Amino acid sequence: MGGGETTRWSKRRQSVFDQLEGADHGLGSKEETELLAELERNKPEEIRRQRGQERIAIKAPVVVQPGNTSDLQKFKVQGTTGDVSEQGCRVLLPMPMGVGDIYRMTFGGELSGLPLAFARCIRCRMVREDAYEVGCTFFVSLGLSGVLEKLNADGGAAGDQ
Repeated sequence: MGGGETTRWSKRRQSVFDQLEGADHGLGSKEETELLAELERNKPEEIRRQRGQERIAIKAPVVVQPGNTSDLQKFKVQGTTGDVSEQGCRVLLPMPMGVGDIYRMTFGGELSGLPLAFARCIRCRMVREDAYEVGCTFFVSLGLSGVLEKLNADGGAAGDQ
């Protein structure tokens, strides 16, 4: 490769990057800065600190299906809750969920008193090949107080965290 080819390649590469820098990507610099700052804050410690509701550590079965009625029969997967709050839950599932997608969640076991819940997946992390930790936020508060009172009356199966 001669020196002329290297120079031509460098100029072509530089001009491509110059074009990208000058192009309008649909985000203003202020919006880009805010999004980058939000990404920097998305650390597990910060997420836990920002939670407004207390999480209750409880292992209970949960069935997850697509939130749209027309997609209801596409899949049905059973997992186990790790914790639950009025605003959301953490679930261990055998397959990943799409971040941003909406799911229908039916709780069983000690949480069978909870209503059908619709939730948006806000986080999905691979724990191992056949296990995914999924964080969901509910569209409507679940009304956990009645279930917690029943659990406490039955011997306190759930531990507060």
